[in-house]
Amino acid sequence: MSVLEIRDLHVTVETDEGTTPILNGVTLTITTGQTHAIMGPNGSGKSTLAYTIAGHPKYTVTGGTITFDGEDVLEMTVDERARAGLFLAMQYPVEIPGVTVTNFLRTAKTAIDGEAPAIRTWTKSVKEAMKDLRMDPKFAQRNVNEGFSGGEKKRHEILQLELLKPKIAVLDETDSGLDVDALKIVSEGVNRAKAESDLGVLLITHYTRILRYIHPDFVHVMVKGRIVEEGGPELADRLEAEGYDRFLEGEFEPATEA
Repeated sequence: MSVLEIRDLHVTVETDEGTTPILNGVTLTITTGQTHAIMGPNGSGKSTLAYTIAGHPKYTVTGGTITFDGEDVLEMTVDERARAGLFLAMQYPVEIPGVTVTNFLRTAKTAIDGEAPAIRTWTKSVKEAMKDLRMDPKFAQRNVNEGFSGGEKKRHEILQLELLKPKIAVLDETDSGLDVDALKIVSEGVNRAKAESDLGVLLITHYTRILRYIHPDFVHVMVKGRIVEEGGPELADRLEAEGYDRFLEGEFEPATEA
């Protein structure tokens, strides 16, 4: 079992107005085999948490810790985090002109495993994963995300997830911009990865629709850079019915772990 522990995390970002606090004391523990959903309104700090875990240089940690299996994540480079077993599916995947999907995937797999996968078995795995995600085989020879639709970019993110087999995956609003069919296909890919490798998932979303396919064990509500309530799947249903107004209108205390 692998464990990602976030303790009293404080993060700032530089804006036109100066240094702006985004995360104000986030505490969260995720283990392999678990699915955690973080929900909250726009601007609550959900994506900041995802990118801080991944090591984006835009964000500055001013307090708290992130450890993975006891190792200090904040002391790791981005590639060291990936090799340790952390994965980020981005809300807005970037285009990489001049690099084909095939080369990108094999290079990433080689970097993570420390050795290149055997061509024959690797090619078979890529084809099978693309078929499961209903991706046109021609996409393997296209440049990464170049000219891809929003749904195609998200399927490519899940293709990486299935092939790279991380221990903990952070999915940053993977459901955004997906129609009903694409949402189901992407969700099925996450569920396959979880079933095959005991993957731990941190799923960041605004809405409950993806939770109909990827069933969370725990739901956390983030508002103004803090986790203000935690519960099981029933909490997501309550948010669907009530929204976030009760957190935004009054004072609240951050949730504490038992």
